[in-house]
Amino acid sequence: MTITKDSKKQIISDYAIKKWDTWSSEVQIAILTARIENLKDHLAEHKKDNHSRRWIILMVAKRRKMLNYLKRKSPEKFDEIAQKLKIRKA
Repeated sequence: MTITKDSKKQIISDYAIKKWDTWSSEVQIAILTARIENLKDHLAEHKKDNHSRRWIILMVAKRRKMLNYLKRKSPEKFDEIAQKLKIRKA
């Protein structure tokens, strides 16, 4: 139900701005997207798991806030990451 350590390292290396970057908005959005996709697969199988449903709603809200921040600060990076992760633009 969680993303593996190796997949998280791969996401960080793909979206990092600097070598040891784990805290930029792009990396955080990418990690949250991977966790959301993972939970969506889990919820497709376990429809009555309300605890996980609550967490996916919280993660989507957190990702939305980060995307709004990125859109305000750097619209070109927002467009790039939205296209890479196939996220709808709002």
